[in-house]
Amino acid sequence: MTLYDYFRSSAAYRVRIALNLKGLRYDSHPVSLVDKAQQSPAYQAINPAQLVPTLETEQGYLSQSLAIIEYLDECYPENALLPSDPWQKAQCRALALSVACDIHPVNNLRVLNYLTGELAVSQEDKLIWYHHWLKAGLAALETQLAARHQQHSTTFCCGDTPMLADLCLVPQLYNARRFELDLSPYPSLTRIEQACQQLKAFKDAHPENQAI
Repeated sequence: MTLYDYFRSSAAYRVRIALNLKGLRYDSHPVSLVDKAQQSPAYQAINPAQLVPTLETEQGYLSQSLAIIEYLDECYPENALLPSDPWQKAQCRALALSVACDIHPVNNLRVLNYLTGELAVSQEDKLIWYHHWLKAGLAALETQLAARHQQHSTTFCCGDTPMLADLCLVPQLYNARRFELDLSPYPSLTRIEQACQQLKAFKDAHPENQAI
């Protein structure tokens, strides 16, 4: 397998965690978002939507990080990343979608390009934009996970092993720190993050441990 990857992309970060948790070997092919390599004709031939990451398998190319992770979970069921119970599985998927999509200052690079290009948003105003989305989403998730923990004391979001929601949460908290956000109002989230970061699969996937 080959992962078309950018070291600091939250979506690529969560896929790296999944690959590590599954113990899967893969080649990393860097796609620099800073250099706009995702817009190159060569990469658009692989992924016309210019999305990073993309996973290349014997069957072809697959994009969208949550779809990639669920594909890996179905093909390699050891160390499951989704619960077996249908209701718990749906809850875990819902949490993961909330984290990956709603708690994100920029859902795609086209939004960022519009802000910094046509709208000429300053760096200071861009940080206000980031904080607005992150704080609103993290506060809602904190309330949700704190209530779940009171009912069912678990180490991670959905149990005592890391699952899909945890793989989404850790990269978003990394993003929040990059954007200078105070995380002290979210003790449930940071508690789960700390538990995740004790695991080698998460440590090895961290952006600081990637070749740039």
